[in-house]
Amino acid sequence: MRWENLDGDGPAALFGSDVVTRRFDTPEFAGVTFHEVRARSLVNRVPGASRMPFDWTVNPYRGCTHACVYCFARRTHSYLDLGTGADFDSQIVVKTNAPALLRRELGSRNWRGEHIAMGTNVDCYQRAEGRYRLMPGILTALRDYANPFSLLTKGTLILRDLDLLRSAAAVCDVGVSVSVGFTDEELWRTVEPGTPAPQRRLEVVRALSGQGIPCGVLMAPVLPFLSDSPAQLRATVRAVAEAGATSVTPLTLHLRPGAREWFTAWLAAHHPHLVRPYEELYASGAYAPTWYQRRITRQVHELAAAYGMGPAAPGAHRFPPADARERRPAAGPEATQLTLL
Repeated sequence: MRWENLDGDGPAALFGSDVVTRRFDTPEFAGVTFHEVRARSLVNRVPGASRMPFDWTVNPYRGCTHACVYCFARRTHSYLDLGTGADFDSQIVVKTNAPALLRRELGSRNWRGEHIAMGTNVDCYQRAEGRYRLMPGILTALRDYANPFSLLTKGTLILRDLDLLRSAAAVCDVGVSVSVGFTDEELWRTVEPGTPAPQRRLEVVRALSGQGIPCGVLMAPVLPFLSDSPAQLRATVRAVAEAGATSVTPLTLHLRPGAREWFTAWLAAHHPHLVRPYEELYASGAYAPTWYQRRITRQVHELAAAYGMGPAAPGAHRFPPADARERRPAAGPEATQLTLL
């Protein structure tokens, strides 16, 4: 594998003199530019944390090659003077010092061992992780400090770190959730083009469950008029249940600035007849009306009960520690995850 050093080219100047910008001439990274940076901090407090089910996050990457057209995190690329559309999918910031930095922050006397959520902004197991391998060091640090954490992913690469997850679970609370919003492969190919297929993600659920690792599914996003018919909801919940998930939790599409424009452009190209219905449904803001959200939630919960699953906060599926007396007690809220939306 050859790589091209583009130091000083393009947006690299935004990240300071220590940045190294690279492109790799392998098919999986075609058209992708990586900006390798040394972060100053890694454990970040969630803005408005009092309204969230977790207070702290770790994000070793910015930008995501999953290229989900609805991803709410697209707006964060604008803070780097990068585009929220194609740039978000192809200009990936890599915090190369993430494992060492996390270990230092967890060892600080000011850190209280609170729950850390990962995968709430961009996916820690996107394709870049196969090249940079930041997560083994991150998981090792969390395990060594017995720090509770949860993971939400659409990536199959999490199975590479199964042994680390199991060893961490012996000393602290660990939650794992996989995001599968629908099982329609034709829809998947256009709306989530860089992700593993839904069935491959369900195989991850099945593999984790088979290893004694409880795994829930965040059924997100449910896309109005595209994946929300009773038959589609039933097919997805049935597939989730058959994969051995402990629970399924639906979340309807929300369209924040940055994501809204990109999703609307995709909608106009692939489903132009739905542009007006979406404008009407989301006329009041980023979220679908409460009546719509409640309807989807009720339908999915009824299906989950029929298939022997219950609703649960995504990411709240935790391993029991080997000896609860030996682990550091967790401070802060219950271990939960939100979205990759």
